[in-house]
Amino acid sequence: MSPFAAETLELLSDRELEVLGYLAEGHTYSSIARRMNLSPHTVDTYLRRIRGKAGVSNRAHLMILAIHVSRRRDLDLA
Repeated sequence: MSPFAAETLELLSDRELEVLGYLAEGHTYSSIARRMNLSPHTVDTYLRRIRGKAGVSNRAHLMILAIHVSRRRDLDLA
């Protein structure tokens, strides 16, 4: 069971969810930036906002959130 409630995920914008999806796939900040046609600084800003909205304080929890979002999206598409 994930520690991230659906209400927390609903706080995230579509772009933030997209960033998390790429992060779950193992992409670096620079790679995410290239894929989304953004600067790495903007990707970092998205990730800081995500951490704030979700109450995530470290990279490990951020990755858990990213994987949870990715799995949830896969289930929604199935």
